[in-house]
Amino acid sequence: MPGERLERIVQLMSSGDDPALGTAGLCAVCAEVTAVTGAGIMLMDGDLPQGSVCSSDAVSTLVEDLQYTLGEGPCVDAYQLRRPVVEPDLADPAASRWMAFTPPAVAAGARAVFGFPLNLGAARLGALNLYRDQPGALTADQYADALVMASVAAEAVIGMQAHAPVGSLGAEIEAGSNFQFVVHQAAGMVSVQLGVSVTEALIRLRAHGFRHNRLVSDVATDVVDRRLRFDNGDGATVR
Repeated sequence: MPGERLERIVQLMSSGDDPALGTAGLCAVCAEVTAVTGAGIMLMDGDLPQGSVCSSDAVSTLVEDLQYTLGEGPCVDAYQLRRPVVEPDLADPAASRWMAFTPPAVAAGARAVFGFPLNLGAARLGALNLYRDQPGALTADQYADALVMASVAAEAVIGMQAHAPVGSLGAEIEAGSNFQFVVHQAAGMVSVQLGVSVTEALIRLRAHGFRHNRLVSDVATDVVDRRLRFDNGDGATVR
């Protein structure tokens, strides 16, 4: 059965007009194979999301951005726990979790969310995020398809990155992804302003975004454009 699922996925991936598929096509296939409303792929490093490889629609993009900003959600948990994380009714969960992530995700139209870790051997890359615009659990077939799709997606990401120079993104990934380069630039600036590590600076950016109900990318843009500094308390607007 896993072999049959894999064969079906590979055929679907190779049936499009572009045999190279690319990141956008990869997420579209993830959503189609698992029969959900939308899909996204987030890469992580350590405990922090690094960016979105792709997303299949606007809601998936927001779901990825929220997890990147808040550091919580199904992708984050699936990566950290190394197992699938499912929430079949985000608006009325059996147990409360993701207190910051849930309200805006539900408001955007995500009623059920599912995270599947992207692993390749011992390497942990991130997670496949699936959402549905109606509440409900995945069927056994959908769950099994998602497990296989996560494995295929991990191999696809590794393949896209295989020939890239050390320290840079593969051309396909860079062209189709949202790696929040402005956030990393802003983290470097805040690191200098506060005399802290880049990781600590990134945490400060995320905390500021959460406190002021803003996406971290918007906060970062203000820092890069020198409208916001972090060396006067939480941050001061520069006119």
